[in-house]
Amino acid sequence: MPDFIYLASQSPRRRQLLEQLGVRHSLLLPNEGDDQQEDAEAIEEVLPGELPVDYVERVTGLKLDAAVARLARRGLAEAPILCSDTTVALGRAIYGKPVDARDAKRMLSELSGHEHRVLTAVALQVGNKRVAALSESRVRFAAMTEAQIDAYVASGEPMGKAGAYGIQGPVAQYVSNLNGSYTGIMGLPLYETAQLLRAAGVLPV
Repeated sequence: MPDFIYLASQSPRRRQLLEQLGVRHSLLLPNEGDDQQEDAEAIEEVLPGELPVDYVERVTGLKLDAAVARLARRGLAEAPILCSDTTVALGRAIYGKPVDARDAKRMLSELSGHEHRVLTAVALQVGNKRVAALSESRVRFAAMTEAQIDAYVASGEPMGKAGAYGIQGPVAQYVSNLNGSYTGIMGLPLYETAQLLRAAGVLPV
């Protein structure tokens, strides 16, 4: 049984969630030196007509491909590599990370008063084998006033988060209904992740 895994994610929330499972991990992140050829923005670009589920699964796979190549380039010890990506979808529209405060306000205004989906894909590379899972949750926001949205955006929390919000933060006061995985909405669905880690022998069966 491997005694640790690599986590290919810069999200502190994913680290915290992985720690809940008691899984030892080491970050496997790009740096400015040997990883200049990696283009994170290109990986996260939405293809024309791409559906939200297809998008989040494709992006997760590409991020894991990059992490596998990163491990080989650095000559690090072999261990399973975990990668995850989250996106928010309102109908067929994909809401990624806002580019600025104005974009964050637009997203929150469109999500306000509606139910949306939160899709989080998880993939685990173990040697030459790859396993993956998808978590889908539904979240309904109560109607938010312009002042409430402005105040939330001004806090800075929406930046760097799919759909311009973090469920674990102040925006939770506007969540009138949630159906699915709370940890999946945070960015790493622990039920699905644990299943993948058990299949890989990282967690006991």
